[in-house]
Amino acid sequence: MSINIKSLIPVLEAQWTGSDSDVFVDHISIDSRSLQNGSKTLFIALSGVNNDAHLYIEELIEKGVQNFVVQYIPENVKGKASFLVVKNTLQALQEFAGYYRDLFIFPIIGLTGSNGKTIVKEWLNFLLSPDYNIIRSPKSYNSQVGVPLSVIAINEKHNLGIFEAGISTVNEMVKLEKIIKPNIGVLTNIGSAHDEGFKNLEEKIDEKLLLFKNAAVIIYQNNKLVDECLVKLNQEYFSSERVLFSWSFTDESADVFVVKRVNEDETTSIQARYGNEIFDLEIPFSDSASIENAISCLLVMLYLKYDAETIQNRFQNLYPVQMRLEVKNGINNCSIIDDSYSSDFQSLKIALDFLESQQKKNASKTVILSDIFQSGFSNEELYTKVAQLIADNKINRVIGIGSTISSFAAKFSNCTTFQNTAEFIAEIESLNFENETILIKGARSFQFEEIVSLLEEKTHETILEINLNSISHNLNYYKSKLAANVKLMVMVKAFGYGNGGLEIAKLLEHHKVDYLGVAFADEGISLKNGGIKLPIMVLNPESTSFPSIIQYHLEPEIYSIKGLKAFLKIAREKNLKDFPIHIKLDTGMHRLGFEENTLDELIETLRGNSTVKVKSVLSHLSTSDEERHFDFVRSQIRLFETLSVKLITALNINPIRHILNTSGISNFPGAQYNMVRLGIGLYGVSNDPAEQKYLENVGTLKSIISQVRTIPAGDSVGYGRRFMAEKETRIATIPIGYADGISRLWGNQVGYVVIKNQKAFILGSVCMDMLMVDVSEIDCKEGDSVIIFGENPTVTEMATALKTIPYEIMTSISQRVKRVFFR
Repeated sequence: MSINIKSLIPVLEAQWTGSDSDVFVDHISIDSRSLQNGSKTLFIALSGVNNDAHLYIEELIEKGVQNFVVQYIPENVKGKASFLVVKNTLQALQEFAGYYRDLFIFPIIGLTGSNGKTIVKEWLNFLLSPDYNIIRSPKSYNSQVGVPLSVIAINEKHNLGIFEAGISTVNEMVKLEKIIKPNIGVLTNIGSAHDEGFKNLEEKIDEKLLLFKNAAVIIYQNNKLVDECLVKLNQEYFSSERVLFSWSFTDESADVFVVKRVNEDETTSIQARYGNEIFDLEIPFSDSASIENAISCLLVMLYLKYDAETIQNRFQNLYPVQMRLEVKNGINNCSIIDDSYSSDFQSLKIALDFLESQQKKNASKTVILSDIFQSGFSNEELYTKVAQLIADNKINRVIGIGSTISSFAAKFSNCTTFQNTAEFIAEIESLNFENETILIKGARSFQFEEIVSLLEEKTHETILEINLNSISHNLNYYKSKLAANVKLMVMVKAFGYGNGGLEIAKLLEHHKVDYLGVAFADEGISLKNGGIKLPIMVLNPESTSFPSIIQYHLEPEIYSIKGLKAFLKIAREKNLKDFPIHIKLDTGMHRLGFEENTLDELIETLRGNSTVKVKSVLSHLSTSDEERHFDFVRSQIRLFETLSVKLITALNINPIRHILNTSGISNFPGAQYNMVRLGIGLYGVSNDPAEQKYLENVGTLKSIISQVRTIPAGDSVGYGRRFMAEKETRIATIPIGYADGISRLWGNQVGYVVIKNQKAFILGSVCMDMLMVDVSEIDCKEGDSVIIFGENPTVTEMATALKTIPYEIMTSISQRVKRVFFR
């Protein structure tokens, strides 16, 4: 990309403010944190309810960025850079992407639907790449921001595009259509995702089909409602030349009629009748979603006039698509970022930004990279660009695997290369991986999963998967409820409510929250040792931890005169000045805090004291989630107002004030003061069923089946023979038990796990390391995946059955359960 800024002024309807508009940029950015920002970057400052990138312009100028698209020019940067001033920067990003798309004339495949978009996109890329130089959406970049960023990656060497478009409500698709402008439209499975954004299913289909209003062909599964929507939209938008290309398992009038047969080896044989031709193909999957996705790909290839033999040969090599970046613990204090099935230039940019956000303190950064295919650039140009990316991201060492990257090793500093993966594995011990954050990124043919397996820390097969995207979503959901300038503290105590403290803290720091909250000093010390720079409040500091709190620049909550005097004594001994402390007031929780009758002594103790500074004044609501006690909550808020004003007035200070927890944010918006504290809501749990549907599940506890056996009627299962089989029963043993955090009360057919999307009830007592479930009606085998909790059952459902709260379920998961973070 090389764009003259002057040419963008009329495109964006912008007002130019700067010294010279006749300059060129080659990089568009919306992320102020990216190390790829530089002098050739055009930074578009997006502004929304959750964040305002205009606040980071001064920081970007210091990094060398000189050209910005903004809605306003902040006072502190006037005259320091050049600006394109527009009414709406998101709209400007989309208009730029549409303008850029029009510079290229080649076929574009547009994908939309509820499910399967990313799988179909990746499979089409695999199936068509021998014949085309393809540009496609990286990962799941299908949103109002992701689509324009995907399209902007087109270059002159591409001759086919595959882009996916996702929407959550009406009036969104029309914007994405103007950017993608697909010639070939593919409608994938229509399911329940984002149903809440539409009045009904018909409205959702209508909106999705708008992506294809200028397409030459629409590929879809024959469906009465879809057909009706197509007829309706044809009258309003579509021309008579448009081709409707349908397929079906049941309707022989469809353009392609499909008969499927699932084989014993979990492959599927497909017979397709297309016109007068009937041909067979086989795919290495047996689940219905994969079969439907494969047939969508089949129709694209038929439309592009591929012959049956080519289709048959390529389809049998389809593979599972890895749609996420995973963070795993590695050997020798390493962290592994697993992107082992992807090696294209666009996704490398994304992965390097993710690497930076997850880097451990004092850990060096290593990239293991295979040859990169289908970049659209010549090899010389490609590896020059890759080397520059690596340099911009301050990578300490590069390990290149493949003949092509090996031939360009001189472009990288501190680079070791190998001709193939086997050669690398043979030398792996000599490479001395230790205290590193390692990005492993390779094309599928290099089988980098073997490298991940060797470098990954070995633990048992039960894991807790943490979805970082869901954390970001939930964070932004609660941010949207806050008034302007209200700060946000996020609680990461108790190991991030069982989900993993440091990794989540890194993500929150990436999102620029204002404070982190922990219960005890050792939790805060661990975060500081991990490289966290955000201010951290310690809510339950013990007096013995005060020296460590000072040493690690943590900020203690002070809740008693005894504790205050103890801290002041140490502060004077260390000659501290204005060390931040937080004063806790007891307004009715009666757990910790200064009560009204101790306020005068508190004021006299603090008056004139320069060793500490009251950074905030806080209290805690006891019943903000229970409507029957809302009058009591209001009395707490009134008392907090009275006591905090008295303290502030007497000491002539201006601290942050905060009293709201997660449910308080939703139920008492008028009491946000200067800051709120977000806890369980970040992790996808709300006490309000109406609010719960807007949150995304964060943690999924998974295991596998260790053994399957069949027992006859009369036999028992587990300790105490608490389950007696009344009939022949097939049972599966799963390697997770109460030592991993599964309550014994969840056993004896009270609770269940999910295998192959079916409930398998727990038989007998939960053991220390294992539990047994009934799989008599489930077609499963040893090694199959098991869901302990997540979307189903939810931790809320488990908590209700066990007469406890979701907090207890989440924080009970043992540290021996490996946490895997993905994005």
